Amino acid sequence: MNGVKIRAAAHYVPSAVLGNDQISTWVDTTDEWIVKRTGVSQRRISEGENTSDLSIEVGKQLLGSAGLAAEDVDLIMVATITPDYLTPSVACLVQEGLGAVNAFAFDISAACSGFVFGLSTAQKYLASGQYKNILIIGADVLSKITDWDDRGSCILFGDGAGGVLLVADPDALYSEKLHSRGGTVINGGHMEVVNPFSKRERKFDFLKLDGREVFDFAVKSVTENITELLEKVGMTLDDIDHIIPHQANGRIIEAIAKKLKTGLEKFYVNIQKYGNTSAASIPIALSEMFTNGTLKQGTGKKVILVGFGGGLTWGSVLMSV
Repeated sequence: MNGVKIRAAAHYVPSAVLGNDQISTWVDTTDEWIVKRTGVSQRRISEGENTSDLSIEVGKQLLGSAGLAAEDVDLIMVATITPDYLTPSVACLVQEGLGAVNAFAFDISAACSGFVFGLSTAQKYLASGQYKNILIIGADVLSKITDWDDRGSCILFGDGAGGVLLVADPDALYSEKLHSRGGTVINGGHMEVVNPFSKRERKFDFLKLDGREVFDFAVKSVTENITELLEKVGMTLDDIDHIIPHQANGRIIEAIAKKLKTGLEKFYVNIQKYGNTSAASIPIALSEMFTNGTLKQGTGKKVILVGFGGGLTWGSVLMSV
């Protein structure tokens, strides 16, 4: 079995806290309205730290927790839709920041599914036997691409980063079910063709989403995806200890639990503290679970990590810890 093991998990968020009451001073909303519709009470907002800064802090924590030298890292992947630059990649900036001189590095752009896609990619590299230590980080500074005058979106998003150090473990459980479907239900930062021939003015589009369609897509695709994954491995939800979903919206998570006919207690939810942090949300939750004792390494607990977002992209990874 080409399994993998989480050797360390970590997260880092900006120190500035933006509460719902503060948002209500510039858009027509209230704390009660936001909490009822999204589950978000507050979010962390960068005061200048970019995506690479958050990611480097996570990388430092991971190396420290694992007692690993930066030179021992073979590969660094950063899942993000808010890179510092079009090039170099955030992962290359992390490699430099950590001094991981022997690692190669690249970014993954799969929106809120990015961390799950990163786990899948890392598992293949580890299964090859040519690589031993892989850093997978999910990081986004969504405040860079949020329209702070749009009530429908600015209440949702926050900034943060989380990640894991992954190693091979032939005895560990691992399976996955990943999907993509082209569409523009969620889009942002449209890179329009602007050159001397196109005769267009350059402009920037903020992140936009069709809330109702996103809700329907997420509930349907995630419940079907988890069911497919469980059927693939011959298990039921009773065999799973925890489901760690992308923290998109509290109502979405509640609807998924209801459709799967399982209790919400099986889902780890922290959206109330951080909002939707895109590719960072799953690894932040995973890191918190190790920190607060919900998960402990070596216990063999079975977890499903499930992401869904722009692309459209969605997918689940089943693994033991």
